[in-house]
Amino acid sequence: MLDPRWNTFLVLCETMNYTRAAEQLCLTQPAVTRHIHYLEDHYGCRLFSYEGKTLRLTEAGMRLREFTRSMAYNSKKVEATMAAPAPISLRVGASKTIGEYVIAPRVERFLRSQPEASFSLLVDNTQVLLRALEAGQLDFALVEGFFDRSRYDAQLCRQEAFFGVCAPQHRLAGRAVPLDEITGERLILREPGSGTRAIFEEALQRQNYTLDSFPSVVTISDFSTIKSLVADGLGLSFLYAPVVEQELEAGTLARFDLAEVPMSGAFYFVCLKDNLFAKNWMDWMQ
Repeated sequence: MLDPRWNTFLVLCETMNYTRAAEQLCLTQPAVTRHIHYLEDHYGCRLFSYEGKTLRLTEAGMRLREFTRSMAYNSKKVEATMAAPAPISLRVGASKTIGEYVIAPRVERFLRSQPEASFSLLVDNTQVLLRALEAGQLDFALVEGFFDRSRYDAQLCRQEAFFGVCAPQHRLAGRAVPLDEITGERLILREPGSGTRAIFEEALQRQNYTLDSFPSVVTISDFSTIKSLVADGLGLSFLYAPVVEQELEAGTLARFDLAEVPMSGAFYFVCLKDNLFAKNWMDWMQ
């Protein structure tokens, strides 16, 4: 069982307000203050500081938050595991590319091998999933794009091709073109926070371009809608190979590449640092 003072620290990290933390914990505000002072005395450093009237985590506080999240998570999972035998419970997050186009066979194998298991899958963009992971709402996440891997235990699962797609009759279809040849086109992209969007934005930055270099950028969070609009000739998009595999085979979409901007994306297995159960989950999801 996690020491209550650790829980107080985590709640204060979430609320960044002593009064709200006390209300959430059903404690008095002085009790919350005592818990934090105990931890600061124990570790010999300040965990919080004020900038004006705004409470901030110090660098030491941010490091301790990462460790404490892992401790809290592991403590709950150990208690559940050591209780009366119960079916396996697994809460997985997957980015939309992975959740909609990659993960299904792995989930099927897991459920067939664990018929009594409780399983939930949250499909959303990478940043939403990482926040859910940090809040203890997921056991692990399968994500894409760019994120601070030093904050998590992250292992590369696979690499995937990433390229432009257009309508089959578009002048770019089947070509490798310089970036400046597409800057007059409308882009149809995923929303901010999406790993798919981040891959393309990073590629632009390497060539000293931004999304502002294009006359129009349409943001849509649904792959099916993006592909439909591109197929109708209403713009270009940049997507992972699994997302458009069927459309490319059917001829409803066409691929093009940026000649001087090689792009590929990595899919990562991500969990909190020092997670005691990560190895088992990675085996289940192979």
